[in-house]
Amino acid sequence: MVRRAGHLFAFLVVASTANAQMPPPTVGVIQLEAQAVPRSLVEPGRAMASAEVDIRPRVAGVVTEILYQAGRPVEAGDVLFRIEPSTYEADVRAAEADLAAARAAVKEAEAAVVRSERLLGTGTSQSTLDTARSTLEQARATLQSAEVARDLAQIDLERTSITSPITGIPGFAAVSVGDLVAANQADALATVTQLDPIDVEIWAPSARVLSLIEDISLDRVELAESITATLTLETGRAFEARGSMVATSQSVSETTGSRAARFRFENPRHILLPGMFVRADIVLGTANAILVPQSATEREPDGELTAWVVAEGRAVLRSLQEIGTHAHGWIVTEGVAAGELLAVDGLASLTPGLEVRTVPVELDEYGVVHDLRDAVAAGNVEAE
Repeated sequence: MVRRAGHLFAFLVVASTANAQMPPPTVGVIQLEAQAVPRSLVEPGRAMASAEVDIRPRVAGVVTEILYQAGRPVEAGDVLFRIEPSTYEADVRAAEADLAAARAAVKEAEAAVVRSERLLGTGTSQSTLDTARSTLEQARATLQSAEVARDLAQIDLERTSITSPITGIPGFAAVSVGDLVAANQADALATVTQLDPIDVEIWAPSARVLSLIEDISLDRVELAESITATLTLETGRAFEARGSMVATSQSVSETTGSRAARFRFENPRHILLPGMFVRADIVLGTANAILVPQSATEREPDGELTAWVVAEGRAVLRSLQEIGTHAHGWIVTEGVAAGELLAVDGLASLTPGLEVRTVPVELDEYGVVHDLRDAVAAGNVEAE
């Protein structure tokens, strides 16, 4: 029994000596630097046509021609439908005949006035002259009315050719040749949609918008001259064009608590179609801040964001103030300073004040840590 106790004592002494001689733990660090970090929001959105118009007849009649093919682009002014024009052509001829008669009446009235003025006092009284002048004014008024009637008849005739007011893609026709249509009917003959450019409506929570406004007012963020956005499609592929903001809503949705902004994108290949859902990355400006990798931070139960830095060879826990994210990092404005060493690897064993040995590492574009000890051994990177 005494022998066993002696072995146990010897083991404890050896273990204690080994622990006392253990080197400090090694942590991977990166050196922080201040930089102009893009301030952006990633929010959902939905594509919508920049212009869309329902085609309706403005005169009544029978459809005689459908002059477009659904899905093929049309230009503004292209004729899509034709209505049987014979009735309206007859109305134009009748209006032109009335106009000719009115012009003749004016000439006759003008001649009567000239005769009355020449014979005034010798064979014509003042009353006769006044009557001739009144007849002339009535004839001129009738002429103006006839001109208006002729113009209206001509407009109705032109409206038998139904054109597209915008450049776009027409949908399927809702009528067939031979169908009777009415002027300004409720049902559209077709719909023309403009797909290039196309708009995307993006929604951001109002609380996030208010936070951004506060950051701008406190000079944490410098707003860009023009606000742009890039899109990720439903397939996960990035959309080829960058869009610019054209308008923002001046109210907050009562159901979602979000505020909408509309961006316009070039869409020559018609990849974006109305109704598609997208994810938008909106670049609002830049923040003069430090980018701290998210993998090196921890969110405390009370919501506080923390990270470890190494100062004078010891681990120090810092509280961070962030204003958003970029790539794989937090945009930090307070809590750390440029030039400090941030611990990004070997964090599990850290405690405040613990002596540590630092090894430089780097993070790739996906936030993965790569050890640089081989570079240190080669003399390309200096170890701390």
